[in-house]
Amino acid sequence: MRKKRLIVIFLAVLIFLSGILYLLWLPQKQDVEEGYYTRVQTQKELEQTYTLKGQYEVCSLQIEEKDTPWKQHEIWYPKELETNAQVYPLVVMANGSWSKASQYRPLFDHLASWGFVVVGNEDAGSSNGASSAASLDLLLRLNADESSIFYQKIDLKNIGISGHSQGGIGAFNAVTSQENGKRYQALYAASAPQPFWTEKLDWAHDLSRLTIPCFLTAGTGIKDGLIIPLEALTENYEKIQGVPKVMARRKNTDHGEMLSYADGYMTAWFCYWLKGDTEAGRVFLGADAEILTNENWQDVKKNT
Repeated sequence: MRKKRLIVIFLAVLIFLSGILYLLWLPQKQDVEEGYYTRVQTQKELEQTYTLKGQYEVCSLQIEEKDTPWKQHEIWYPKELETNAQVYPLVVMANGSWSKASQYRPLFDHLASWGFVVVGNEDAGSSNGASSAASLDLLLRLNADESSIFYQKIDLKNIGISGHSQGGIGAFNAVTSQENGKRYQALYAASAPQPFWTEKLDWAHDLSRLTIPCFLTAGTGIKDGLIIPLEALTENYEKIQGVPKVMARRKNTDHGEMLSYADGYMTAWFCYWLKGDTEAGRVFLGADAEILTNENWQDVKKNT
């Protein structure tokens, strides 16, 4: 009997450790494929509109910062920015575990095609928000630099942040724990891990300190069921108080797929809050909000 009990305990520990290793392995190399927006299945008019590319031709550049954990910044922007005098909203992107901005280039390109300047970096451990703060500081410096193409081109009143997986935690902390966090006006987080895992990984964060509009998403697949099950997503949603907020899960979509399959509604979120796009607002606002009747999405909660 004692031998059987030891075997059972050993198997239980092995399963538990395997679960942790599985969780840690999941976010690795979450590349976004070229042309993903042409393959994503959409159900509603606005979901299709904002999943497809926008009207702006896009350019990009990389700026090295070698002696830092984030190594390099990726910046994508509308090409017309180089020759006109208008300002553009900015979105900072926080990476998932073991992922880098250079793996997300098609996603950056897509968002920039909708008229945003988009910046990220090569930090594969973004949870404390420091690398996102560094990317934001870089764009603030370039906006003040007369020799930069970004000189007075960033709309300082309309800055958002987006994060996937560990990057979702990084986005929370960039807003609530970093010195420049008050610059942000809207937040999007996809598949940000549940408290059970963030406590074990020491990814401390406090959602109750968020004071800007927040959109929380996850998938219904097996991996996201481990990382951020419905009850945990709901708990995170309820911790955010006093601001416009939405939560939703995309059906038949798993952890890494949330980068591309939820991109249309992420784009709409930022178009509404950072550009004042009333069409995009129809995805989220009111009793007839598109997201409420979109068969691609379930478990929608909102106060907008």
